[in-house]
Amino acid sequence: MSLAGVATAAFGATRPRDGDGAGPSRGPSPASPIPTTPAIDRIDQARTRIRAYVERYDGHLAVAARDRQGAAAVTAGARRFETASIVKVNILAALLLRQSPPGRALSANTRRLAEAMIVSSDNDAAAALWQRIDGSRGLTAANRALGLRETKPSTHWGITTTTADDQLRLLTALTSPTGPLTPQDRTFIMGLMKKVIPEQRWGVTAAREADTRSYYVKNGWDTADVDGGRWLVNSIGRIVEARHDWLIAVLSDHHVSQKEGIRVVEKAATYVLKELRAATAGDGAS
Repeated sequence: MSLAGVATAAFGATRPRDGDGAGPSRGPSPASPIPTTPAIDRIDQARTRIRAYVERYDGHLAVAARDRQGAAAVTAGARRFETASIVKVNILAALLLRQSPPGRALSANTRRLAEAMIVSSDNDAAAALWQRIDGSRGLTAANRALGLRETKPSTHWGITTTTADDQLRLLTALTSPTGPLTPQDRTFIMGLMKKVIPEQRWGVTAAREADTRSYYVKNGWDTADVDGGRWLVNSIGRIVEARHDWLIAVLSDHHVSQKEGIRVVEKAATYVLKELRAATAGDGAS
């Protein structure tokens, strides 16, 4: 399917607004306080703490998270990171957007490559599918449809650069009924992220709690020549709970080891969702 005629939209998280412009033109006097609610106040306070947490970290870290069932959302850190293997989710989305008609099942061979690329993070499978989407040009075209604005494909898929905000936009597009992918395609991608092999289920999944119903993850890790061989460690995913449906991305680099990078990512993910859960506790969200 050609992407030329696909309507594009940004599926990123939105903050609650003070007003929607409706109603009488005469608003409150300049001295009047802006109306708020306790729930919005708690979420804003949580955002402030999360951003302070990221800024205090002695390294390079960015996080973005939102609750698909409520207003809780946060972004902290605008730095651009190399994707490593988290871009494989983006590659698969681009591949599915090229199917004609939309939602047409992949061939058996392509399906095997897609499964290997996501479930066990197979690099050879990623390289094969990268060619099938026409490399960086195909990813750029797909990202216009997916609403990504800050992801820059490179000649090699693994050194594509992105932001936590854009990874949240990607996760939103992959789970939204108003996104560019068909229900079958969204189910296929989420199904593979749910089947990631046990030794690669670290990362944002560390933030799940006892009432977690299901979780989905894709991680990326590598050494960076431009950073003196230090490690970059990224994790994106979804955690579905009784009262929340979290989408979360944690990107990081400049680690002395992969193990240290994983520790930082998991600690950040756990802290972020702990703050957002506490901020929405008792607000009547379902």
